[in-house]
Amino acid sequence: MVSTGQLERLGYGKNSVAKAAKVGRLHRVHRGVYVVGHRRLTWHGRCMAAVLAASPSVASHLSAGWLWGLLQSRPGTLHVTCRQSRHAKRPFVTHTADLARADLARRDGIPVTSLARTILDLAVDSRERTVRRFIRKADDDKNFDLRAMEDLLARTKGHRGQAKVRAALEIYDETPAFTRSDLEKRFYEVVAAAGLPAPSMNRFVAGFEIDAYWPEAHFGVELDIFGTHGSWLSFEEDRERDDELLLAGIETTRVTGPRLAREAEAVVESVRRHLARRSGA
Repeated sequence: MVSTGQLERLGYGKNSVAKAAKVGRLHRVHRGVYVVGHRRLTWHGRCMAAVLAASPSVASHLSAGWLWGLLQSRPGTLHVTCRQSRHAKRPFVTHTADLARADLARRDGIPVTSLARTILDLAVDSRERTVRRFIRKADDDKNFDLRAMEDLLARTKGHRGQAKVRAALEIYDETPAFTRSDLEKRFYEVVAAAGLPAPSMNRFVAGFEIDAYWPEAHFGVELDIFGTHGSWLSFEEDRERDDELLLAGIETTRVTGPRLAREAEAVVESVRRHLARRSGA
């Protein structure tokens, strides 16, 4: 994929470009943008063509989300961000923003918004739960940089994605709302206040200690704090533990300190439905 500006720097004038297009060495994709030697465009090729057509610009929003591996399905519509608004009609969506150098990156050779900026932009039209999934996916891929995200949030006070990203980042708070014992106490209080049956706390069942357990329903809740459950070893052990308990006929779910602090009513409703479903199990 090449633009007329790039061709000019290689010594191709307008006449040379026109001649190459006439004989099939260049094929026009957008005004001033050509594919070299063939017409078979991949998604990445179309994305690069959009970036070149709106130059100077970078792939952003859904396009950047796909390039960073955040999305579960490839978007059909291409998105780019330019420094100045464009009035010409294009077969892609253009956004306007004065991006800092720290907000620019490359993925698969394509200029793109940084991971942090991509997550912030996607947050505008995404649910908070989806934003948390974006961050978790980036973290699993070893791409997420908490400092870069915090720096971006400090520079973009008026961005409409701020609130959702900040809420999603609560799991990374180094001063969590609860210590281990505080979390257990708070969970018990919330459950009791909602009128649910009182769980047995720190109950040993099938060889494992379960934080909150309802023996009649064979159901338990594990209370998680990132600082003690954030390693790969803990991740593996937790999954083995869940599997062993399930084989013993015991279902468990996990509740984090930040979630309990943020949406206690939703946690209670979830536990209520689990207990109703498991009654008599």
